[in-house]
Amino acid sequence: MKIASYNINSVRVRLHLLERLIAMRDIDILCLQETKCADRDFPAAPFERAGFTHIHLHGQRMHHGVAILSRVPTVEVARHDWQGNGETRHLAVRLPSGVVLHNVYVPAGGDVPDRALNPKFGQKLDYLARMTDWSAALREPSILVGDLNIAPLPEDVWDHRALLDVVSHTPVEVEALAGLQASHGWVDLGRHFVPAPARLYSWWSYRAADWRASNRGRRLDHMWCSPGLLDSARGVETLVDARGWERPSDHVPLVAEFAL
Repeated sequence: MKIASYNINSVRVRLHLLERLIAMRDIDILCLQETKCADRDFPAAPFERAGFTHIHLHGQRMHHGVAILSRVPTVEVARHDWQGNGETRHLAVRLPSGVVLHNVYVPAGGDVPDRALNPKFGQKLDYLARMTDWSAALREPSILVGDLNIAPLPEDVWDHRALLDVVSHTPVEVEALAGLQASHGWVDLGRHFVPAPARLYSWWSYRAADWRASNRGRRLDHMWCSPGLLDSARGVETLVDARGWERPSDHVPLVAEFAL
């Protein structure tokens, strides 16, 4: 089973990227973040024609939004609002094996890493704290994928020292993400298959004139699994070249393969 996770940055604008991904990697389940459209406006027909007949949507007009599109039978089991403000940032389905797949879009947190000066940063930390409480009580074997908006390791960013005061790599965010991971014993599959000190990025800013030449990336997108599922994980691929596709997202897709 191949599961892809992709912050698409508007599904209607970048439908062509998803069609290309599906054709390249024969995806079974596609988890999207930042779909930026209400459920009634989601372009379901092209996915249905491609065999994704199990479609679960949790969208919001112009902002946020997550979706899970599957070729195998799936049943929605949860949609949590850890921010407590109605934003659509989580969706979970149960797979035929009984494993629960969680698709998450953690808030970016604004530009200033100070809760007093920037309420969005405080909201991000509060979101992670509530998510950690949920994770600590989790008992079902689970896979968690999505844009977690934190690059935890020095090797997950292009310049560790330069980014210590930049939202997504600050010590307080890294500590919060480590607490979330420890709360369930989540295995970071990206780093399981590509251990540090190898560099590993999934996001490059639109501001770079030549993203590949400057390579100022960050690993903001993640795939985790419960410890008991590690033996079923066969690999995770970060499709770096997708950043250079036509009208790209600033994120690239991750594709994990499991024997479930």
